[in-house]
Amino acid sequence: MIKTMQYLHFIQELGGTESQDWAEMLYRMYSKWANSRGFKIKELDYLEGEEAGLKSVTVLIEGENAYGYLKGEMGVHRLVRISPFDAGGRRHTSFASMEVLPEITDDIEIDINQEDLRIDTYRASGAGGQHINKTDSAVRITHIPTNIVVSCQSERSQTQNKETAMKMLKSRLLDLKEKEQKEKIEDLKGEKKDIAWGSQIRSYVFCPYTLVKDHRTNFEVGNVEAVMNGELDGFIESYLKYQKAK
Repeated sequence: MIKTMQYLHFIQELGGTESQDWAEMLYRMYSKWANSRGFKIKELDYLEGEEAGLKSVTVLIEGENAYGYLKGEMGVHRLVRISPFDAGGRRHTSFASMEVLPEITDDIEIDINQEDLRIDTYRASGAGGQHINKTDSAVRITHIPTNIVVSCQSERSQTQNKETAMKMLKSRLLDLKEKEQKEKIEDLKGEKKDIAWGSQIRSYVFCPYTLVKDHRTNFEVGNVEAVMNGELDGFIESYLKYQKAK
């Protein structure tokens, strides 16, 4: 029997207004995909953009095999379109990155020195509606040795927000540890992969033609609108097959 599990899903913007708008479009896309599968979505932290879109958002997606489906979506996503923010109607390229991390269960121990943590509380703010929490219960935790920062503002109490933020921090630290181990193995093998914005996993082209293409599997779809409305199964399935064949 496969258990229903909870997983953390992160989206972060890179750049200015264009990228912030793109990050919000991606958030909407993944929300629609999750809803179509009957998954539960809980917004944990939201930082709105200065003019449009969002700077970052952290959500919890709960559903059977949620992490298994979404783990291949982690990486940089590239958008090419005529910018609605450019009075000259010029074509722009924007980037947004997404992190997908499993929620740490209680049986996994991560040692964290409390002296390595800086914990700040603040009053949450946002675009309105679900993003606003008018109490000083929001919590931001900084892990000083790694400079990892996590925030939570979704709960009513400061204690609950702190507990959720600590789970997020543990997930980030475990992921960092696994990446460091992988890099050591690749160094021993003589392998070195360039990690840069040019290494995007997928491109979404709105102009001069319409195409969404995954650069790892070469799976592509011409109906950009359908993809942005959450029709991602083709990309997810092709990536899972690609990983299995490796």
